[in-house]
Amino acid sequence: QVQLVESGGDVVQPGGSLRLACAASGSIISILNMGWYRQTPGKQRELVAITARNGNTDYADSVKGRFTISRDNAKNTVSLQMNSLKSEDTAVYYCNAVIMSTITSQWYTYWGQGTQVTVSS
Repeated sequence: QVQLVESGGDVVQPGGSLRLACAASGSIISILNMGWYRQTPGKQRELVAITARNGNTDYADSVKGRFTISRDNAKNTVSLQMNSLKSEDTAVYYCNAVIMSTITSQWYTYWGQGTQVTVSS
């Protein structure tokens, strides 16, 4: 069994900062990409940031220069530092990872339960 558990969602004022964290646990052999997605009501889930095992990263244009994704391969964790937050960043943020476990011995995509980020004055 593999689980992704997120933390760090909160209410923050425009211009503020927030850090999200996600930890993968279970019978994990290896993790490829780890990333963050977000979703607002009535809209499709969208990619925010992603990082490969070798450290390469990619960001949505809307967050470039404001958000930073980082991962710790030894701890199977990924974080998202969000600065200069805007009201349009308000969403449920989901952690995502492509993982091979001892149970399946195949690559599967896993999702966290989501954490709410609200940017409001």
